[in-house]
Amino acid sequence: MPGTHAPNQNSSLTSNPSPGKMKTEKELEKERKKAEKLAKFDRKKAAQAQAVADNATKSKEKKEKEKKAVVEIMPPFIEDTLPGEKKLLRPFDDPWYSSYHPAAVESAWYAWWEKEGFFKPQFTAEGKVKSEGKFVIVVPPPNVTGALHMGHALGNSLQDLMIRYNRQKGKTTLWLPGCDHAGIATQSVVEKMLWKLKKKTRHDLGRTRFVELVQDWKEEYHQKINNALRKMGCSLDWSREAFTMDDTFSAAVTELFVKFHDEGIIYRANRLVNWDSTLMTALSNLEVENENLTGRTLLDVPGYEKRVEFGIIVHFKYPIEGSDEAIEVATTRPETMLGDSGIAVHPDDPRYAHLVGKFAVHPFIENRRLPIIADAYVDREFGTGAVKLTPAHDPNDFNLGMAHKLEFINILTDDGLINENGGPYHGQKRFDVRYLIQEDLKKLGLYVDKKDNPMTVPLSERTRDIVEPIMKPQWWVKMSGLAEKAVNAVQSGQIKIRPESAEKSFFHWMANINDWCISRQLWWGHQCPVYRVRLEDEEGDDVSDRWVAGRTEEEAFARAKKAWPEKKFELVRDEDVLDTWFSSGLWPFATLGWPNDTLDLSRLFPTSILETGWDIIPFWVARMIALSLYLTAIPTGICYARSGSEIDKQDKVPFSEVFCHSLIRDSDGRKMSKSLGNVIDPLDVIHGIELQSLHDKLLTGNLAPTEVKKATAYQKTAFPQGIPECGADALHFSLIAYTTGGGGINFDVKVIHAYRRFCNKIWNASKYVLGKFESHKDFVPRKQRSLIGNESLSELWILHKMNSAVKAVSEALDQRDFMRSANLIYAYWYFQLCDVFIENSKALIQEGSEVQINSVLQTLYSVLEEALVLSHPFLPFITEELWQRLPRRSGDGTRSIMLAKYPEWDPQFESLEAEAAYDIVLGCSKGVRSLMAEYALQDEARIFIHAHEAASHKTVSEEKSSIRSLSGRGAMNIEILSPDQARPTGCVTFPVSSAASVFIYIKDRVDLDEEIAKATMKLEKANAAIQKQQRLLSDPAYVEKVAVATQNADKKRMADLESEVNGFELTIEQLKWLKVE
Repeated sequence: MPGTHAPNQNSSLTSNPSPGKMKTEKELEKERKKAEKLAKFDRKKAAQAQAVADNATKSKEKKEKEKKAVVEIMPPFIEDTLPGEKKLLRPFDDPWYSSYHPAAVESAWYAWWEKEGFFKPQFTAEGKVKSEGKFVIVVPPPNVTGALHMGHALGNSLQDLMIRYNRQKGKTTLWLPGCDHAGIATQSVVEKMLWKLKKKTRHDLGRTRFVELVQDWKEEYHQKINNALRKMGCSLDWSREAFTMDDTFSAAVTELFVKFHDEGIIYRANRLVNWDSTLMTALSNLEVENENLTGRTLLDVPGYEKRVEFGIIVHFKYPIEGSDEAIEVATTRPETMLGDSGIAVHPDDPRYAHLVGKFAVHPFIENRRLPIIADAYVDREFGTGAVKLTPAHDPNDFNLGMAHKLEFINILTDDGLINENGGPYHGQKRFDVRYLIQEDLKKLGLYVDKKDNPMTVPLSERTRDIVEPIMKPQWWVKMSGLAEKAVNAVQSGQIKIRPESAEKSFFHWMANINDWCISRQLWWGHQCPVYRVRLEDEEGDDVSDRWVAGRTEEEAFARAKKAWPEKKFELVRDEDVLDTWFSSGLWPFATLGWPNDTLDLSRLFPTSILETGWDIIPFWVARMIALSLYLTAIPTGICYARSGSEIDKQDKVPFSEVFCHSLIRDSDGRKMSKSLGNVIDPLDVIHGIELQSLHDKLLTGNLAPTEVKKATAYQKTAFPQGIPECGADALHFSLIAYTTGGGGINFDVKVIHAYRRFCNKIWNASKYVLGKFESHKDFVPRKQRSLIGNESLSELWILHKMNSAVKAVSEALDQRDFMRSANLIYAYWYFQLCDVFIENSKALIQEGSEVQINSVLQTLYSVLEEALVLSHPFLPFITEELWQRLPRRSGDGTRSIMLAKYPEWDPQFESLEAEAAYDIVLGCSKGVRSLMAEYALQDEARIFIHAHEAASHKTVSEEKSSIRSLSGRGAMNIEILSPDQARPTGCVTFPVSSAASVFIYIKDRVDLDEEIAKATMKLEKANAAIQKQQRLLSDPAYVEKVAVATQNADKKRMADLESEVNGFELTIEQLKWLKVE
């Protein structure tokens, strides 16, 4: 039957070719590799066998353990399926498939999915989006600087979940992949590696050769990133992959710059920027990390052998011109006094009123006079009430310098030395001068004091150098108008940002937005498409405002010729590149073809959702919204609308929703950092890795020896046995289950490994059900899932639970409640399908009639099929593997589970009556297990179920076999008591509900006094725990400082303890009653 995939159907396909067939080179190479792996395995087995023999004199127990260890070792897994072909299914008696092994289960499927085009968006025959709608995500592009980390894995797991879910919903879906060139991040890494390996700088190579080197780096790590995404199962449409520096995207970046420059939105200005003296470039705020110091602290600074002093404030005096007076000021950066050009006091401060309008004299810079000005900005209660002003090196001083027309004096070279404006300190390192100035002030009698001072030190994220505010002529983007539209789009509900805290961050940043510096003094990136017009005989590099932008140099030349028709000139292209975020801001629409009119842009834009981290809301998300609203609302002159179609001049948001995931931290709650050794490669979680290999990976990067030592110590503590193999599905599922939509995630590999055991549970349950189908050769699944009237109570219950799970999971996914959706999947598999119905089905199949057995098999098929399809977006590999082993329903030609229609709520399976009745069955079985465990009754016990009403009596009487099956061994002797029968004597009870109670006879089987004593001890312990919990919950500090989620968990713990106390009190009362009965 077409579409049928029985468990053993492919076994014949693995046989060897006939002797007469000539093997291809590919086949011979494959056999060679297979032989090498098997030989390696044989050597490993021989070595282990020898080790066992060498330890023959050890204890019997230890020898048994060693023997077991040898037996458990598997040969290397070798996939028989040719790349891109549909997987050849091996039988369950194959060692790799007898239990769950992710290496085997997850092999081959991805290459087949990709080759078959399952990841591509599907349109109607007319080329339109399907009637169900579209769902589009453009992946937040990872930086091409190295391997992916767990933050990427989290985002990609959530995006893949949503894409697979909506694909199965029948929508036209696209998940578009790509990478970001990451200018400063990539250049920094390559420069460090160049110095580490060859002791050369980029200047030694020159711009052309260095860019080629970075391009080689990009190609290597780009492939590593894509390989990791494939291993994780990400259903990305690779045919549409984008890169922020490919030709198409670069053309879009150039178009944006030229358009904004022509309209005056991009302008040139000499302003303060964040300056990295090591990389010699301006930085965005995102690339600056602020380190808070409580007082004097010595920090490592690149280029300095000794640590440099921070967290201090130095007080010194400036002499007043023509007077014996001096005015005391203070600074946390003594070296910046070389750039001082004024002193500010409060206009109402009587101490300095007589000095306003006068001048102070600089003690080290000849002929420099510092005007003393009055400004209400000065806090007269802080320090001395007099503030030294360095407008060229401090943001606050910059504003005062502009207001009072002070001189802007830059004292630093690009590489952090004191320049010619520093007088006698010219050519010296800035932090060496920090100390020299203090000594020289002392010699002049101008030094007052130095004190500890809490402060924030800005550090370059990439180089760890101290970031300096420096005046630089740069290109800037006017943001006020762009920001207003973006804010309106969110306020109006066109875009929904979740969680609420992320939305607040968006509004806060937009309310305080400044113009955006887009110049970067790098070599890797988009070179600014703008040219300075240097007139004949003109000297200097940046002395005029004669700049022209152009998509090409020819266009720029034509523009310059038009502006200066009578002049001779040459064009000098700006050597700077553009901020990475400038190009990334185009990502949602440039990846679909903007500024050209493409089918993808017309059919798939706007996208549906952006899933990202909350920490880049201001730097990326806000800018994408602003640029999209501006650029996709009107034609650019390059043909926005398709010929013959109406031009859409509506403002287009880039996406209708933003979901910000949590920040992944390590198991101790710390932010993940390479220097801490707690950055985890998702592939290491998927495949597993030994501790020594983790240590070795630290040596392949740019970590300093001290950082390697620190990172190695953490790895020994966090992963003493290395990281066990978990598989992609377990990683995928655990990260979804971790996601709360706020706060941080404390990553623990033990949690992920626990979800591997969950996969094993699914595997074993499915294997059992498939085995039942195979053992009943005449079983054929019905054409449609439906009720036929022969279903038992347990079948009606599981079908109802299945229906409820379908509804609840879909609702959770639509509401982006990812944790809840994963927990619902877990609960359905574990606590309803596996632990209850499959267990119950064993008795039904063993004891039922032919009609009943067929009904149970049909229900098993329905609930297993539904569970696999429902779970596919969460567990793509294992669900495909098991679904392909299911026999197909008649007429079902679905090729892959990823194309199977996602389950929908069906009213025919709703049965609250069956749920209520079967809950009594479950309650009774729980009571039996609880009492047998409580009193250690391992052999057959006398059990009574006392029904308190006619309806429950009917239920437990009819379901006695199910109760026995679910109660475990030792529960064979069950007697059902009607409502009018007396309570059995010599028994303890477990109240199920108002409908029934379970009794178990213990009077002659246990020591009642001993049981009373045990229960009393447990009661005392529980009461003590309650008192401790009460003190905790009533502590005002606890209520004020502890997170609400933690408080709720502690309150639940309190309720559980109170329930335990009630249970122990009831037990003691029952036991005392038995003594006198």
